[in-house]
Amino acid sequence: MPLRSKEIGKLYYRIGEVAEIFNVNTSLIRFYENEFDVIKPHRNKKGNRLFTQNDVDNFHKIFHLIREQGYTLEGAKTCMRKNSASPGRDELLKSLHRIKQFIVEIRNNIQTLIV
Repeated sequence: MPLRSKEIGKLYYRIGEVAEIFNVNTSLIRFYENEFDVIKPHRNKKGNRLFTQNDVDNFHKIFHLIREQGYTLEGAKTCMRKNSASPGRDELLKSLHRIKQFIVEIRNNIQTLIV
């Protein structure tokens, strides 16, 4: 059993790949890049945008706020600014999620031993 089973993602995503992930046009990705300060893609020598996993995670938060929660653009900006003020919060949530998965896995293993 491996010590840590973590999915290895890409280092950089092109704008088309990010648009495909969220099922939107690339113009919306560019628009959100201009509107939100938390999205800062790298650019290669040709000037193409290269988004990191952190950028994709931020897009996910933005899409969740706007599309699912019904926030306006200004409301989503305010919420993202508040969340960026507490940078350890995301890491804490990820850690708690990993702990929960581990506990569920232990519970399932115990249940298979009992049966």
